[in-house]
Amino acid sequence: MKISLLLQLSFITMLVVFLIDSPVYGHCLGDQKALLLKLKNGLTFDSSRSTKLVRWSQNTDCCQWPGVSCDQKGHALVLELDSEAIFSGLENPNQSIRSSIPMELSRLTKLMFLDLSNVALKLERGDLQTLVGNLANLRELYLDEVYISLKRIGWCSTLSSSLPQLRVLSMTDCGISSPFDPVLLNLHFLSVIRLDGNNLSSIVPELLANFTKLTNPQSQ
Repeated sequence: MKISLLLQLSFITMLVVFLIDSPVYGHCLGDQKALLLKLKNGLTFDSSRSTKLVRWSQNTDCCQWPGVSCDQKGHALVLELDSEAIFSGLENPNQSIRSSIPMELSRLTKLMFLDLSNVALKLERGDLQTLVGNLANLRELYLDEVYISLKRIGWCSTLSSSLPQLRVLSMTDCGISSPFDPVLLNLHFLSVIRLDGNNLSSIVPELLANFTKLTNPQSQ
């Protein structure tokens, strides 16, 4: 009887220690919630059409918010704001990423997946660098239909120098008319690239052949 009781107590003790030391999935860190809420408050969006941002609340765990996924420690890893009725940036030509996408986004440095596609945003000179400059862990970037006004090879050099881990790049219908520069070859892990709907003034297929890991090249 005593041995059985000791075994039960030992098991309970081990279980308590395990639960205390184990990471809590989906439990948002305070600083991550604060950054995401500041991001939301800095955006202009139609709440009647929003399905994600409109449901972000101080009273709920940010790892449970639609469009947000976290790692074991509560850092935001995934941010999906595609088709979120965000419209700040295009109505006023003097606005840029600093007013339509607050700096808090660039401070979510653990992000591995970012989707801002199909929202009415405009990235001008320096804005793309502001957006991705601190996101060195990013694996997938979706900016489809985000108007990118960068002269010459600015977009190529910015992405290649800022996102060394990038696997997927999707920038269809972004209004890019600058050259497709070989500097993108520095993205050694790139396996998917989508640039349809842009006017790229270079021979893209020849350059794409140099991406050794490319499995899904799409560009026109």
